[in-house]
Amino acid sequence: MDLDELEPQKKKTAPKDLDALGVEQLEAYLAELETEAARVRAKLAEKKAYLTGAQAFFKS
Repeated sequence: MDLDELEPQKKKTAPKDLDALGVEQLEAYLAELETEAARVRAKLAEKKAYLTGAQAFFKS
């Protein structure tokens, strides 16, 4: 069983209509996306470290 199968599945959201946003709104939206990307990168690093530790434990 793959660990990805245990993760909850979420439906993809439709892309935001960027044409309807002004410059300030686009900048704010981009800042939100960058914050979310940083959160995802941190979670990935956490999960990879966990897997690496588990693999090292079971190899010895």
